[in-house]
This record gives sequence, C-alpha cells and structure tokens, in this order.
Amino acid sequence: MELYVHIPFCARKCGYCDFVSAPAEETVQRAYMRALRKEICLAAEELQKAGRCGGGQEAEACAGAVTSVFFGGGTPSIVEAEEIAETLACIRREFAVAEEAEISLEANPGTLTREKSEIYRRAGINRLSIGLQSADDGELLLLGRIHTFEEFRESYGLAREAGFQNINVDLMAALPGQTLESFEKSLRAVTELSPAPEHISVYSLILEEGTPFYDKYHRQALAREAGEEDCRPLPAEAQEREMYVLTGRLLAACGYERYEISNYAKPGFACRHNTGYWTGVPYLGFGISAASFLNGSYAGAAGADGRRFSNGRDLETYLRLLEGTENGRREETPGGMVLRRLRQEEEAVTMDRAMEEFMFLGLRLTEGVSERGFERRFGTKLKAVYGNVLGAMERDGLMERTGAEGTCWRLTAQGIDVSNYVLAEFLL
Repeated sequence: MELYVHIPFCARKCGYCDFVSAPAEETVQRAYMRALRKEICLAAEELQKAGRCGGGQEAEACAGAVTSVFFGGGTPSIVEAEEIAETLACIRREFAVAEEAEISLEANPGTLTREKSEIYRRAGINRLSIGLQSADDGELLLLGRIHTFEEFRESYGLAREAGFQNINVDLMAALPGQTLESFEKSLRAVTELSPAPEHISVYSLILEEGTPFYDKYHRQALAREAGEEDCRPLPAEAQEREMYVLTGRLLAACGYERYEISNYAKPGFACRHNTGYWTGVPYLGFGISAASFLNGSYAGAAGADGRRFSNGRDLETYLRLLEGTENGRREETPGGMVLRRLRQEEEAVTMDRAMEEFMFLGLRLTEGVSERGFERRFGTKLKAVYGNVLGAMERDGLMERTGAEGTCWRLTAQGIDVSNYVLAEFLL
C-alpha cells in the first residue's frame, strides 16, 4: 500500500490553485503536525485490529507493507523540517515501510534551504518534487508564485548538494499570454540544469471553478466571444496542442520517456507513488481533505471492490477531534470513533466503478491496460465488459493493441488528443 500526507500550508495562495491550502502561523502548523501524527497512529491501530497492517517485529509478514510515502500540499517544505522528519519516523514506527520505499516531498523555491534539504535526506526522504511552473519571471508573477527562476535554480542546487539523486520539476503549459516560444524556453531551461532532473511533469493550466483564475479568465473568454477585447488571453486549443507535441519531442531528445500523459522520466525514475494511484494500489491519506482507497483485500466489503473515504476539509474541526476537545472541554474518544468523525465522505466502490477506474487511470499510462490484469482483478475478461467500446475505438484510430500477443490496449497519439472523449466511453 501507499501513504499520502497532506500539508495544507503555503506562503501565499496561487490564483489557479484549488487544493486545500492556505497560509498559517507557525503555532498552527505545529499543532497540525502533532494532530497528523496522532491520526497516523490511529489509522495504523485500526488496520492492526483488522489484521491488515502492523509495524515492529511482525513488519515483514504484514499485508500492509508501505511501498511509497508522499508528502504533498500545499507546500510541505514551508513547515519546520524537523516536523517532517518526526512525522516520517512516526510512519516507520506504525507501518511496515519497505526498505526500498520511495519517499517523496513536494517543495517550493523560496521555502527550501540547505538545512532543510540536509534534514530531509537524513530522515530518509529520497525524492523531491520542486514546483517551478515556469522559467519566465513574468509568468511566475502572473501565477502568484513567490519565487523567481534564479531562486528556483538556487533551491535546485541546494537539493543536489544535499545528496538528492531523484528530483522532479513541475512545469505548467497554456498559461495566460504564454507563447510556444516562451514555453519552449522554460522546457529547455529545465533540461539544461546540471545535472538535469530525473523526472519532469508538464500540466496544462486548468481553470478550476472557485479560484481567482477561473473568475478572471473564464469571464475574459466570455468577453472575447462577445467581441470584446481583454488582456492576456489564454492560448488557443491548437496552440496548447503544439505545446504538448513540443514537450514530447524535446524531452524525448533529452532522454526522457513519457510514461503517462503528463509525466516524463529518465529510465528507472517514473514516480512509483503516482503509478500506484493509476494502477489501483490501495492508499491511505492523512490530513485535512486527504483521500484514501482500500481495495477488497483491506476493506472486506461484501459485493464491492473496496471502499473510498476522505477527511473533512475544515482545519479547526480536524485539530479539535485529534486534540480530544469537544464543546470546549477535553474528552477521551475511542480512536475508531475519532477516525469516523474525521471522514466526511465514505463509499463502497462497486465492481462497475472499479472497472471504470481501472480503465480511466490505466489508459493515462503509455503502456495502457492489460487484458490479463483486468481478468486477475475482476474475474472476467476485458472484452466481455468492454469489447464493443474497444472495437469502436480501434476502428476510429483512437486505441491500439500492444504487447507480444496484442493483449494490452493503449491510447494512440490521436486518442490522447481527445482522451476525455475516449475515457468517457468506458462509463458503465
């Protein structure tokens, strides 16, 4: 299984971000990290009681061996590095963390120091994901980032000096006012780092409803459709497509393999944590808004493939429940009850839903989905469920067979262009 730890704090909220994150005082950050560690202990206890997970002497025989831990946010590197180290130590005490586990931490330039980098390495973090987004300082200012490209270069250098040999850099495409030329400069600036990052993620900007960017640029798009001029238009769909094609071509020439629609890695450096999400590995999420998925072997849900649940999004409620205070007074509440109160959304994952997700997520990967993998997971043949859809997609040139015996299916280049349409066809 995998573990995700949500750190909801940042120096300043970016205009495009719809994640649960916000600035907070250090006292709040410390209180939250204490609460996180308590939740981790309670969750491990819950699985131990179900006979599914344990640390200590029985770790090697544990069904819940942890293959990856991911500290995400927000900006995990904004909290004290010792808090991250203590939380990872807590995870190691409570869960059977594999010796070769991938342990990642998201960091932003402007919050990553030499001391923090060294503490992370000593604690056992072996992968950093640094949010650059653009190498153009004007674009960074537009996005609301707190750093310049030069500050990113400094943070990147500090991480290398601390010994990190597995670093991802995040970039964004299709930004307001961005041209193909300015985007290419950002791509080249990242690949020319010395040494170059092992992994690069390139995501197109999405206007998420409820964000300042949505309010601003969605309104501007409507104004342009009405014949009114406005500032900094978003790139047209054709231009965004050119950026996508350029990304694949340029990164391939630099030795990167695209293993997922938006992710590129040097051989052997694909992100194991995200690959686990896309291939149905069970995971537990800790912290406000964190989601979890336990498949049938963990959940024991009759007639279902597992269960999914998410923690509530309110920070005060989270702290109050885990600090054991209710209605202004201290209460000792059984751990299982605390976890049930934390979880605002919980549902059984039906077999149909699990099959849909197997296709949605698996087809994001360039290797696609396996007929044998589908049959092992669900006890029925892929073509028995999706034969008509696969046939239609193959005839239209949107999907193709792969593998020595043609028993795997993946999106073609044309299929990737219209992936939302293709994936919708797999709804049952």
